[in-house]
Amino acid sequence: MTTTTHILKAAGMAAATVLLTALTLSSCDSFLDITPTGKVIAKTGEEYRALLTYEYKYFPKDRYMTTLRTDELLMDAKKTSSTDLDAYLDLWRWKDENPSPTTSYFSWRGYYHAIYIANYIIEHRGEITNATRDEVSQLVGEAYMLRAYSHFLLVGLYAEPYTHCQPATTRGVPMQLEADVNAMPASSSVEAIYRQVLSDLDEAEKNLTVDTWAEGENYRFNKISAQALRARTYIYMNEWQKALTAAKAVISAHGELEDMNTSKVLPNSYKSVESIVALEKFSSNLFTAIDMPDPEFMNLYRTGDQRRTKFFKRVNTSTYSLQKGGDDEFSCSFRSAEAYLTAAECAARLGNTTDAIDTYLKPLLQKRLSADALTTALDLMNAMTQDELIAEILDERARELAFEGHRWYDLRRTTQPALTRTYNGETFTLTPEKYTLRFPTEAVEANPEIERWDLNVKSEK
Repeated sequence: MTTTTHILKAAGMAAATVLLTALTLSSCDSFLDITPTGKVIAKTGEEYRALLTYEYKYFPKDRYMTTLRTDELLMDAKKTSSTDLDAYLDLWRWKDENPSPTTSYFSWRGYYHAIYIANYIIEHRGEITNATRDEVSQLVGEAYMLRAYSHFLLVGLYAEPYTHCQPATTRGVPMQLEADVNAMPASSSVEAIYRQVLSDLDEAEKNLTVDTWAEGENYRFNKISAQALRARTYIYMNEWQKALTAAKAVISAHGELEDMNTSKVLPNSYKSVESIVALEKFSSNLFTAIDMPDPEFMNLYRTGDQRRTKFFKRVNTSTYSLQKGGDDEFSCSFRSAEAYLTAAECAARLGNTTDAIDTYLKPLLQKRLSADALTTALDLMNAMTQDELIAEILDERARELAFEGHRWYDLRRTTQPALTRTYNGETFTLTPEKYTLRFPTEAVEANPEIERWDLNVKSEK
C-alpha cells in the first residue's frame, strides 16, 4: 500500500507528520492496547477505524493536567521529586510568563492533529469501502465528536470563559473545519467556537449508531456521548435549561451509578457502570506528581462519605494519597454522575430546588454516603436557601469529580476565586487573567495569524 505523509500547519502548528496508520488491536489485557502495523492511505472501513483508533490512543490528557492549577492539591519541595517539580511546578504556581523550559505544558498540536484527522474522515466519508452504511455513519459520527471535543477543550484552555466575557466579541481559538494542510487561520470568537461545537454535536448525533461499546472499546464515542458533551457545553455557557435537558437525556439513557457502599470499582474506572466514554487516561506520571491532596480540600468530605476513604488513602493524621488514578483502568471522559450533578445545579439555578435535591442529588448520594450521612446531608440541603444549595452542589461537584479535571473549569466558569500558594517562602496568587492560558509560543511563531482574530469567521451551519 502507498505511504502518505501530511504536513500540518493547521491552526499554527509547526510542520508535523500525520501518518494515516493501519493498526490492529492486540489482546484486551491492557485498556486501549494498540500495535501499529503499517503506514497506509486509509480506504476501507477497517483502515479508517484503525486511523481513528490511533487518534484515540494519542488524544491529549490535558483535562487531568488542569488539576495542577486548582485548590485540590499541594506541591512540596521536600515531598515532590525533582523530576516532577521540573515538569509541573510552574503550572502549579501559575507562572505562565517565561515558564521553565522543562515545564510539561498543555497540548496544542495534539488537539489540532485530532481535528485534522476528524476533518479528513468527514470529507472522505463517501470514499470509504468495505463497510456497511451504519459502520461508515458511526465513523463519521465519532469524527464529529472528536472535532467538537477538541475545539471545546481548546477554547476552555486558551480563551476567556464564556461566562466572564462578551463571547461574540472575545477572541477564541482557531477554528479548523477542513483537512487543509496549508491553512493558517486566524482565531474565531469564543461564541463562534461554542456554536460550532454545538453544531458538530448535532451532526454527530445524526450519524452515531452505537448505543454502548463493549468494555475495552468504550474509549470510543457512542450515541449518548453527544448529549453528555452538550450538557457540559451548555452549563459552561450558563444555559441552564438547555443543559438540564441534555443532562436528563443522559440520565434517561445511561443513569447507572456505582454503589460505593458495596462496590470495589471506583466510578471513574472504565470498568464502572457509570462509564460513558473512557477516552482520557489519567497518566501514571501525572498521577505521581499530584498525589498530594490538599488537607483543606479534604475537609469538603463529611463523616460517612465513602469517597473520602475510597478516593483517598490516609497516610497520617494530616496527609492523604490519591487512589482514583495511576493506571489504565482510570480512563474517564464522561460518566453518569456528572449528568446528575449538572441536572441538580441547573434545576437549582432555575429555582426548582426540590427537583435538584430529590430527583438528582438524592439518587447520587444514596450511592456515595452511609445511611446516617445521607439523612444528615438531605436535612442540611432541605434547610438551605437557593444560593446556599447552589454553593453546596458546586462543593458536591468538587467531591465527586475530584482530580478528574473538572475543578479548573468549574472555578473558571463560576467565581474565579483568587487562590494563593506558598512555595519556599514565596507566595503566588491566581488572578482572573490567569484562568486563561496564553497561546503556546511555538503556535504563535508558526502562525502569527492566531494573534489576529476575525469577527467575520463564522461557524459551519
